[in-house]
Amino acid sequence: MTKMSEPFMPGATTIGVVCKDGVVLASERRVSYGYFVMSKSGKKVFRITDNVGAACAGLVADMQVLTKEVAVYLRLYSYERDRLASVKSAAKVMANLLFERRLYPYLAQTIVGGIDDEGPSLFVLDPLGSVIDDKYASVGSGSEIAVGVLEAEFREGMTIEQGRELVRKAAKAALARDIGSGNGLDIMTITRSGIKEEGEPLT
Repeated sequence: MTKMSEPFMPGATTIGVVCKDGVVLASERRVSYGYFVMSKSGKKVFRITDNVGAACAGLVADMQVLTKEVAVYLRLYSYERDRLASVKSAAKVMANLLFERRLYPYLAQTIVGGIDDEGPSLFVLDPLGSVIDDKYASVGSGSEIAVGVLEAEFREGMTIEQGRELVRKAAKAALARDIGSGNGLDIMTITRSGIKEEGEPLT
């Protein structure tokens, strides 16, 4: 009789913050399974449409499939309606896809953020499709550390630059203490001017 092994839950630190002029999403690059580092350059921040992005923690393959599927549905929506889908609609599409797979769920926690006619917004989704609207969020193995910084320093009406600095600070605190997170930070800023992606070493 073989002994069943415990399932691996990959480490990560993923953060999202709502600002007065947009949204900041970020995630570190380490892809780890247990104590083994599979990659130091994993991408966990994804552009879904021109006004919506997602940042994930969990299995990279599940993140990639999920975000690509959502992007296809939202492109179809834009083609049929001749306008971009709202951030809330993007989160609901993702939630429906996750709920359909609830018996064999995607191993991914996701933060969906963006800007639309109602302004910037952020939604947190668990692997079963629950959707929570929030002003800031962190998921992954380093989230307990990161959210402490977010709760202490988040302020309503922050500019996008202030939001970026807060995300950096929260990520730096998590990377210093969480063994499953590291190797730099990918940051996505979403404003009415579009989406900007950049990476930094975060030393």
